[in-house]
Amino acid sequence: MIRILIADDHAIVREGLKQILSASPEMGVAGECANGRDLLDALRSDKWDVVLMDMSMPGLSGIDLIKRIKDEKPSLPVLVLSMHNEDQFALRALKAGASGYLTKESAPGLLISAIRKVAGGGKYISPSLAEKLAFEVDPFKEKPLHELLSDREHQILRMIVSGKSINQIASDLSLSAKTVSTHKTRIMQKLNVGNNAQLIQYAIANHFAE
Repeated sequence: MIRILIADDHAIVREGLKQILSASPEMGVAGECANGRDLLDALRSDKWDVVLMDMSMPGLSGIDLIKRIKDEKPSLPVLVLSMHNEDQFALRALKAGASGYLTKESAPGLLISAIRKVAGGGKYISPSLAEKLAFEVDPFKEKPLHELLSDREHQILRMIVSGKSINQIASDLSLSAKTVSTHKTRIMQKLNVGNNAQLIQYAIANHFAE
C-alpha cells in the first residue's frame, strides 16, 4: 500500500483527491493537511510513501516548503499538484527537490500514474516539461529575464502582482519591510523595468498574474 499524505488548503480538493485515489487499490490517503506547518508536523509523526502537495497554501508553502520537506526527509518523494502552469513553478519545484509536477487540469489517470512512478523512486515529468528541461541545458537558448530571479524574488514578484503591499509581504514571509523593498529593487533591475506599471505589465505578459 502506497501511503499518501495530501496537503491542500481546500477541503473540497482533498475530498476529490481521496475519491480519485480510492479507485486504485494499491494507494491510500493516510493523512491530510491544510497548510505547510501541519504537513511538517505530520512528517515527524508518521511514515509516508508520497507527499502530494499544492504549491499555494497559507503560511509556509511552495518552494520553501519543498526544501523543508527534503531537508527533513531527503528520500521522501514529493509530487506537486498545482493550479499554476508549468512555466511558473515546475522547473523551480524540481530543482528544490520535487519528484514531479502536475497541474490540477491533469486527468485522474495521469495523477495515479505519476504517484506510482514517484513512489517507485522515479520522476514524473510531462513531455512539455521534458522539453523545457532540455532547453535549460542549452547554452545557446536565450532565457526569459524572470528565470534570473532567485526563488525568493520569484515568490515576492507573485505576491506583488497579487496586490499585496510591501508591509503585507514582509509580514507573510517574516521579513523586514526593508528586506522586501531590497528584493523588489533587485527584481526590477533583473527584469529591466523602471516602475511599478512596467513591472505589472511584465508579470501579466509572462503569466504571473494567474
